[in-house]
Amino acid sequence: MHKRFVNHCTIDLTLIPDGPMLIKSGKEGADPTKPDMEFVETYHAGGRSIYLPGSSLKGAIRAHAERIVRTVGRDKRDPNNSNFLWANDPLSDKYDYLKTKDGKDLPAPDIYKLSSFTDQLFGNTSIASRLRIEDAYPDKSQPLKIEERNGVAIDRVFGSVAVGPFNYQVCTAGEFKTKIHLKNFTLSQLGLIGLVLRDLDDGWFGLGFAKSRGLGTVQVKLNQAVVQYPGCVLSEDKRQIQAIGSQKQWNHTYLLGAGEFLADEDAQLYGFSKPDYQDTPVAAQEMNLGFGVQLTWRDGTVTDLFERAVKSWSSLLGVSR
Repeated sequence: MHKRFVNHCTIDLTLIPDGPMLIKSGKEGADPTKPDMEFVETYHAGGRSIYLPGSSLKGAIRAHAERIVRTVGRDKRDPNNSNFLWANDPLSDKYDYLKTKDGKDLPAPDIYKLSSFTDQLFGNTSIASRLRIEDAYPDKSQPLKIEERNGVAIDRVFGSVAVGPFNYQVCTAGEFKTKIHLKNFTLSQLGLIGLVLRDLDDGWFGLGFAKSRGLGTVQVKLNQAVVQYPGCVLSEDKRQIQAIGSQKQWNHTYLLGAGEFLADEDAQLYGFSKPDYQDTPVAAQEMNLGFGVQLTWRDGTVTDLFERAVKSWSSLLGVSR
């Protein structure tokens, strides 16, 4: 499936610290005037600045996505459907089920079908990730507030100080802008991402250091979402989305998952569900240069996209809505 490009979703969002937050640098500097734990920094917009690494964001999003999936599914294969696994066990799973008895890789469709639901989205040692997250850089229009705090580690036996005191740097105000890119996605996968972002905004999990001590909670502001179908065009009357080189067509307001673009035999080969679409209040438009089709959810309406994708997620779970 990575050889084709059937759909793509870009989610533009802003992360706003809802209290102190620290994503630690992996190095300790030699400057004694600096705190023991510093915020990770990089060069951006002509100067040195703190930022939220995309790898840290993706790790937190994947971890919570797996919690959601394990809540409604399981990390063992269903005896009634041996090809489907919600989430693998990262502590004991060696992905040996993705190889033949002589240690060679299985064909690509078999690898995808046998991979867990979360691995199909975030990738594993045999398949690439469908999700990419950009580094989150500060918005210059909203000044950052950086401060230092002190802490100690308490001995759990004697109740005295075991380590410390030490000081660490935190960010308590500002805004960080980033984008999430999702390619060749099913609507249930998009719905799962929507649930993760909802829970992040609600404070169910945090980002970075000392989350159990109140650090790392953020507000999530959804600025815009764009869903694109690069292999499609609009009909002359703008009422139909038409796949190039195919007889397939859909209503111009349809949100389409990857399975919709595949032939029935290919969808079955990879395990994509069909049908995989939801009607929306958004009308499709041409992409730049007049080639391709896109639907755009602007500020204040992005939750509508996720609500419709979650319907497909609920359908996958067998939950009627």
